[in-house]
Amino acid sequence: MDPCHAAPVPTNYFDERIATSYEAKWPELFEPAVVEPAVRLLAELAGTGAALELGIGTGRIAIPLSQRGVRVHGIDLSPDMVAQLRAKPGTGDIGVTIGDFATTLVGGTFTLAYLVRNTITNLTTQDEQVACFRNVAAQLEPGGCFVIEVYLPELQRLPPGETIHAFTVTPTHLGFEEYEVATQIAVSHHYWVADGQLETRSTPHRYVWPSELDLMARLAGMTLRQRWSDWTRAPFTSDSRQHVSVWEKPA
Repeated sequence: MDPCHAAPVPTNYFDERIATSYEAKWPELFEPAVVEPAVRLLAELAGTGAALELGIGTGRIAIPLSQRGVRVHGIDLSPDMVAQLRAKPGTGDIGVTIGDFATTLVGGTFTLAYLVRNTITNLTTQDEQVACFRNVAAQLEPGGCFVIEVYLPELQRLPPGETIHAFTVTPTHLGFEEYEVATQIAVSHHYWVADGQLETRSTPHRYVWPSELDLMARLAGMTLRQRWSDWTRAPFTSDSRQHVSVWEKPA
């Protein structure tokens, strides 16, 4: 390949510092009330087949899904996050491939692929997000499903002219997003206080609308099957702040 036209190398924002403190920084993600509905729905969609998780991380979803008897394989760009997964008991049956989930093929096919907690926005260009859908479609069995959980941009709820939204305000954690409308990028800023020390983190994300995701799915040969507001299958409405969407590959 001509090096002038080589695909850009994705940035790994989940280094050892983040990986070793991930569960301490976002403890709410590990609450049973958050994890169990997601695992229950994913297990139902996987059935007796295998599941592919894009951005498997420390195994927050993959481990309990595997414990339900679903064969899980994950892709992740961060060896440090995967090391945290491997340090946990009962993860020997979970396969992991280090790589960019927009392009990485792991071998074999799956009845389910899933991408949770806004991870699709870690791909910061439209081309990368389209490539992700095509990569998933190439690894799904006929009739298989692709599930994404992602937030809806808060732009319509902001006062006119405002581009900053605070999504977390606690005594130990401040988080806000700074929207760049012209580029469809939201930069997430985090400030944590631990042991009297301030820790900061800022990362870019490409926010994406449901209709745009549906078009990406169509380009990859998939169609929308279901869309809910959350993992409990609450209806998706104009007031929804996020969505869980399921696209299906033709049988």
